[in-house]
Amino acid sequence: MFTKNGKSTKRGRPPGRTVEGEATRRRLYETAIRLIGEQGYEATTLRDVAKRAGVSAGLLYRYFPSKRSVVLALYDELSDAFAKEAAGMPVGKWRDRFLYALETSLRALGPHRVTLRALAPVMVGDADEGVFAQSTAFSRTRVQAIFRTAVIDANDAPSQKLAEALGRLLYLMHLGVILWWLLDKSPGQRATQGLLSLWRRMLPSATLALRLPVVRGAVQTADMLFGEALLDGLEPEV
Repeated sequence: MFTKNGKSTKRGRPPGRTVEGEATRRRLYETAIRLIGEQGYEATTLRDVAKRAGVSAGLLYRYFPSKRSVVLALYDELSDAFAKEAAGMPVGKWRDRFLYALETSLRALGPHRVTLRALAPVMVGDADEGVFAQSTAFSRTRVQAIFRTAVIDANDAPSQKLAEALGRLLYLMHLGVILWWLLDKSPGQRATQGLLSLWRRMLPSATLALRLPVVRGAVQTADMLFGEALLDGLEPEV
C-alpha cells in the first residue's frame, strides 16, 4: 500500500525494517493485544501499552500510532495464518471443504480467543474497525476467498453463479459460528463442537436441497441481500 508520493503505508510498521525493529514491533504488538484481552478495547490506551512494555509512548507510536493500527495488525496476522493453513484444503465435496475451512479458522483464532472476545463489540458494531468496515477489507476478502474456493473448486461444485453466491453465504455463516464460539461459556467450548457436529449431519441435506430451483433462487437472493446490507451493495474482491 502506498500514498500518492510513493511512501509506504504498511499497517503498523515504521519505515525501514530491521531484525531489531521487527522484534520490538512484535513485543509491543503482543503486549497490546494481551492488554486489550485483559482490560477490554475501550479501557486500554496506548499509554497503558507503553507502560506495560516498559517503553516510551513515542517509541510505541512509531510502530502503532493508534489502537486501530493494533486491531488491523491482528486482523492481518490471523487472516494470513488462516489462509496459509487453509491452503492444504483436501479435494472433496463442498460441504466437507467448508467444514475443513471452518475448523481451520477456529484453530487459527484459538490462541487469541481472549483478545477477540474483548474485541467482539468492535468487530460487530464498529463502522471503522468492524468485520465489514472498509479499512478491514484486506482481511475480509482474504478469508472470504477461502470459502469461495471451498465451493468453486469442489468436485461437486454447482454452477459458477450459484457457487459464488454459496461461497459468500458460507463465509457469512462462518462468522456466525465464530461469534457463537467467542460467546460460548461451556467447558472447553464443547457447545461449539456440538454445533459443528450438528452441521456435519445437516449439510448432506443442504447439498440435496440445492437441486431444487426454489432453494437455488433463495441462495442467490440471500447473497444479494448480504451484499446490500453488509458490503454496501458491492461484490467483494477475491
